[in-house]
Amino acid sequence: MSKVRVLKNAHNGKVILERVRLCDNFWTRFRGLQLVTHLPDNEGLLFVTNSESRANTTIHMLFMFFSIGVVWLDASGKVVDKCFAKPWRPAYAPKSPAQYFLEAKPGILEKVKIGDVLKFDEAAA
Repeated sequence: MSKVRVLKNAHNGKVILERVRLCDNFWTRFRGLQLVTHLPDNEGLLFVTNSESRANTTIHMLFMFFSIGVVWLDASGKVVDKCFAKPWRPAYAPKSPAQYFLEAKPGILEKVKIGDVLKFDEAAA
């Protein structure tokens, strides 16, 4: 199974990000975007946790060199929170429990709104 997905709005099928890399194990979640110097506008990371939680989906921005947009989703894929995250800040937590969170360029924040339902389709090879 591919670790790359296409992020779409579940209601209208509109592509939000062309390439979303799954971070579904300890190492990929730990590494995230730390020490990365560039992220293309059409790419992001999807962090996967085992259950809905505020604590397990809290992020830090230490060792980050650029600002990002963060979108938190519940188990059904519904956007429960989003924020603009600045480098070297200690913590950002969702307002509601989430099971997934997406990190991408800040432009992602203009493409989704709280309440949207997102889906992640397997990317074409």
